[in-house]
Amino acid sequence: MRLNKLRILAGILEVCSDSGGNKTKIIYGSNINFKAADAYLDMLIEEGLMNVIGPGPREKYHTSEKGLRILGSIKEIYKFMECA
Repeated sequence: MRLNKLRILAGILEVCSDSGGNKTKIIYGSNINFKAADAYLDMLIEEGLMNVIGPGPREKYHTSEKGLRILGSIKEIYKFMECA
């Protein structure tokens, strides 16, 4: 099954919502490749939906408050679509 962009974004935000995650956790949790993870993470960080903590290879990603609100909205939309 091919993932759409909204599901991928929601997956990344979900993976990093509790204790955060490194790039490997994001890749496996969102079912995307390394190149795609870089592109999505850059976009999420630029939009203020994700925060980066730590330098270089030890970087850890956390969903920001804004990201958590967006994730909640995405979940509501999918919940509504399942009922329709």
